[in-house]
Amino acid sequence: MVNPYIVKSFAKINLGLRILNKRPDDFHNIMSIFIRISLNDILEFKPSHQFELKCSKKEVPIDRNNTVYKAYELLDNIFSFKYHYAITIDKMIPLQSGMGGGSSNAAFTLIALNNLYNLNLNKKQLIDLGLKIGSDVPFFLDESISSYISGRGEIIEDFNSSFLDSIYILLVMPTFSVSTKWAYKKIKNNLDYKIDSPKFPALDEDVDWKLFDNVFEKVVGSTYPEIFEIKECMKNNGALYSSLSGTGSTMFGIYNNIEFIHKTCNKLKSYNTLIVSPT
Repeated sequence: MVNPYIVKSFAKINLGLRILNKRPDDFHNIMSIFIRISLNDILEFKPSHQFELKCSKKEVPIDRNNTVYKAYELLDNIFSFKYHYAITIDKMIPLQSGMGGGSSNAAFTLIALNNLYNLNLNKKQLIDLGLKIGSDVPFFLDESISSYISGRGEIIEDFNSSFLDSIYILLVMPTFSVSTKWAYKKIKNNLDYKIDSPKFPALDEDVDWKLFDNVFEKVVGSTYPEIFEIKECMKNNGALYSSLSGTGSTMFGIYNNIEFIHKTCNKLKSYNTLIVSPT
């Protein structure tokens, strides 16, 4: 029996998120810092007579609406695979949580298939393909722990900081989920574009956390005000910084003291919480 090919598909958080302007292609130019975190899904690839997709969570679609399906079909249409794989997603990253689970799944599927089929696609080729699936896919294809992200997501600049080695990240995941499409639709009427917006600062021990912001906090918070309560609880219990990740619904706090995290968790017992690290 052939051993399955196993891949970890990591989540991310956004350390700051700004929308600079709307593009002619109806996407938006953004500015953000993405940090890859240790929370991950597991993708399992087994040789099969035909492509098949399964998922551990029933609410996850396993048809063409799934990003893994899209990634597989995209490459199959180009290379006409002579043999196939059955893929199983062990889903740990919550849906519509602002942590890029679907984009990550697509990216790591492209990487896995590139290896399994010996396609010899380089990083730029993979990123070009990934953009056909979603704007956040390129970051995961770059395989960096942290990066400055701009354009619609395809411009990736190194963002290496030893500060990330000394922090802990607390994820607080409310029961509601937030559709990215809904969030952008809600924000467009209240958006003050700042094309010349300064870059987010580098991370070090003296960083001014007030220089980070996520434009979606007000939008999501107007419908789900509990995110502000979570944010305040984190800040009052030792978080260096607290914010919404992406378009939500996950809130995260950055800490340099694990005891402060445990204290915060005790205050937020009614929520699903998880301690993760950059990885």
